[in-house]
Amino acid sequence: MNATDTAVSESELPTAVARARFVRDSPMKVRRVIELIKGRSANEALAVLRFAPQTASNQLAKVVASAVANAENNLGLDPDTLWIRNATADEGPTLKRIRPRAQGRAYRIRRRTSHITVVVESRPKGESTKRKNKKKQSGAKADDSVKAGGQ
Repeated sequence: MNATDTAVSESELPTAVARARFVRDSPMKVRRVIELIKGRSANEALAVLRFAPQTASNQLAKVVASAVANAENNLGLDPDTLWIRNATADEGPTLKRIRPRAQGRAYRIRRRTSHITVVVESRPKGESTKRKNKKKQSGAKADDSVKAGGQ
């Protein structure tokens, strides 16, 4: 579990990283759950993961909680200002197993593993609302063009 604190400029925000390696969930299944939390606040992401029915959500919740703890303890950041900046599930080593079949044959079973990485960033309190307002404004513009007959 790593925490990084780079020189903070106006465009760059402080980030903390957490990694879980050799997780016994397929990367494809973990990526499905990652899509649920990308771009959300850390607290909201943990709430979503708590009620997600997928098995991978438990492991992902542990990594998100670890990233929040890294940011709080190693960098002194406020947990309420943390947002999920990026989350990835890369492929780990594949465990190869054999399933016996009829007439002496054997089928290969591939038990896939994944490496989960979560990056959280600390955004100022006002910045999160600015991004929501931009989305609302762009949605309103699209609605106006539809009402006007698409012109």
